[in-house]
Amino acid sequence: MAQWDKVKCLPTQVLSELYPSQFPMEVRYYLASWIEEQHWEDFNVDDTAQESQALQLLEQIVSFLQDMSQQNSNVVERLRLQHIAVNMGAFRTQPLLLVKIVQEILRQERELLIQMGAPVTSFPDSPTPQPPCPPAHSPLPATGTMRDEGLHSVDLLVFKVLELQSCREQIHRMQKELQSERQSFESMLGEETSVCIMAILQKRAQLLEEAALCLDQCLSHLIHRIRTWRREQHLATIGAPFNEDLSPLQTWCEQLLGVNVKIREEVVLAAQECGGAEPVRKLQERLERLFQTLIQSSLIVDKQPPQIIKTQSKFSTSVRFLLGEKVAPGRPALLKAQIVTEAQARNLVQLVAIPTDNVGELVSHTALLDYNSSNKTTCATFKNMCIKKIKRADRRGSESVTEEKFAIHFSGEISLVGFDSPCRVQALSVPIVVIVHGSQDINAMATIIWDCAFSDPDRVPFVVPDRVPWKQMCMTLESKFMSEVKTQRGLDIYNQHFLAQKIFNKPDYSGDFSNMLVTWSQFNKEMLPGRAFTFWQWFEGVLELTKKHLQNYWSDNLIFGFIGKQHLHLILQDRPNGTFLLRFSDSEIGGITIAYIAPSENGGRKIQNIQPFTKKDLEIRSLGDRIRDIASITHMYPEFQKNDVFKKYYTDEPRSGTQEQCDQQCQPQVPRAPLLSNRVSFLPAETW
Repeated sequence: MAQWDKVKCLPTQVLSELYPSQFPMEVRYYLASWIEEQHWEDFNVDDTAQESQALQLLEQIVSFLQDMSQQNSNVVERLRLQHIAVNMGAFRTQPLLLVKIVQEILRQERELLIQMGAPVTSFPDSPTPQPPCPPAHSPLPATGTMRDEGLHSVDLLVFKVLELQSCREQIHRMQKELQSERQSFESMLGEETSVCIMAILQKRAQLLEEAALCLDQCLSHLIHRIRTWRREQHLATIGAPFNEDLSPLQTWCEQLLGVNVKIREEVVLAAQECGGAEPVRKLQERLERLFQTLIQSSLIVDKQPPQIIKTQSKFSTSVRFLLGEKVAPGRPALLKAQIVTEAQARNLVQLVAIPTDNVGELVSHTALLDYNSSNKTTCATFKNMCIKKIKRADRRGSESVTEEKFAIHFSGEISLVGFDSPCRVQALSVPIVVIVHGSQDINAMATIIWDCAFSDPDRVPFVVPDRVPWKQMCMTLESKFMSEVKTQRGLDIYNQHFLAQKIFNKPDYSGDFSNMLVTWSQFNKEMLPGRAFTFWQWFEGVLELTKKHLQNYWSDNLIFGFIGKQHLHLILQDRPNGTFLLRFSDSEIGGITIAYIAPSENGGRKIQNIQPFTKKDLEIRSLGDRIRDIASITHMYPEFQKNDVFKKYYTDEPRSGTQEQCDQQCQPQVPRAPLLSNRVSFLPAETW
């Protein structure tokens, strides 16, 4: 027991926090050598096949404690050892939990010894279990209490319930013994047993309080995890990573419901024995509140509806109940969906009131909760839903219809096994924008992106800030761009700086934009200077063009992308004629242009811009083939041979006469004529 010899010399305060109530220090003290000889680390606590081995170790521990109790002449120690042996028996239903606790205790002991500078000796490889020889009687350190971090463990919560059940069994057994002893006029032993009963009754009362507190804390932690899952689901709108697997949360919900039921049973039995005392009544009320909270938290919109819904268009969504296996058979739960306004959603959260005013006509708005035995999920799938009409609220100021947010509210009553009354449940979808025409889609998406990226997780529905730091906006644009284009290449510092110059209308500013505030108006209400579109409409056009026609070019780093006039001059001015780069058009939505160095009429050099290619142009002829057609561009910036880097994008032979047409059109004042399938137009620098 080399390790225990060092551990017992640690400060008393450290020791008192090291051993949980279900594995008190006395067990470690009396069985020190035997414990260190066992192969605890060889166990996989998640492998139920090892339960029989774990049970053998448990039975040895209980047997050792019982033997020591019988051999101990000290009445106090004898009773204490008997009590510990009975409590350890609670592990019989979960022997691997015992292994898990011992593994953790030994690990923490080693860490403490290392921190104290004491060497740690490895345990023997070939244990030979022998009943430990108890040392001479010496004062025992006080038994520690459960560590704070264990309060969030469902395993430890389950053990508390087992300990409660063990206490109840002890009380009943001792009451029978007391009755028998009194009948035999063994007053001394009867008095001793009576004292033990009172001690266990007090312990049970304490355990009930601890179990309720632990359940409360576990539930709070679960709710936090569910909210985190919902937040990640929402952020997936702008490209954030999201793991949609709800299985771990479902298991957690089911465990907490089972524990709640068992604790309630113990409280009912305690109430019968103490005549419904006030503390017991308060415990019952507390457990009922925790039960209702758990049920409410278990209904989740696992498949959100589209966040932009066009009237008369079909869509689907689904809701999952994480306690589906507890739904009473033969009593199907019907869930109802209805559209709610932002104000109604706020009332739902604050007042938990079901909205009565119908603001929209929703087709196929009911669905039954259906249990799928193959994956053990219980969902209500709303198929072929459709918003036939919508009643809009009075808009504020210049607010447009695409800025108005709604949500879909799901509600119903669910009957659970073992409960007489059905439970009322409800859930709210993420915000949606209802449009009537496809032309409203881009502006509606701006509303959704702003709401998703900049809303507080615990907000009142559906409050958002009016302005946000540019660094947050920049991260959002990059995340959205990468997810939509499906690329690992993001926006570099030059791209980001140009976007900031554009949204703030500061083309000559070279400082740091990070903490400057971007307003909602700058994002998608105010027209860009000299343009007929907003910043978001322009950015979304670039995103769509790249997603549909330029994804591989962008991922291969062949498109410079977002670059301003000054930066373009700076990097191209000393390059040889024919050097070019690809940049997104600054003057029109959804265009990409080629900027390159060309000879000027007076013998000098100038930067020439080719008329932007739009998605219609690239549908007729690919970007790679167009680049090959233009003989006046030879090297991609900084100095890559054009044919070397674009060769894999060539799909057919060069088109004859294309370059002659290009040369004829390369004049200083070229009109912005529509681009034909095999024609390239050039723009002078003044028209960037």
